[in-house]
Amino acid sequence: MTTPTPSDSEVKTLFTTYYLQRATQEFAEDLDKVRAADDFKNDALAILVGALQQGTALFSPEEQRRIVTATGAAKS
Repeated sequence: MTTPTPSDSEVKTLFTTYYLQRATQEFAEDLDKVRAADDFKNDALAILVGALQQGTALFSPEEQRRIVTATGAAKS
């Protein structure tokens, strides 16, 4: 049985999830330092997540689909 091809919207969501997981793994130590800073407020977390999400714009829809497919992120 073949897996149905995800829609563009699904690919974008899957890629964003994958990208954020990879980014937080790669920058875990730096993110911990930022969160531990005395001047870091809880409301800054949304800004930090938004900034990380902006990195997905560097990838075209075709690249996002290729990465989602290659990593198996589209599989449930």
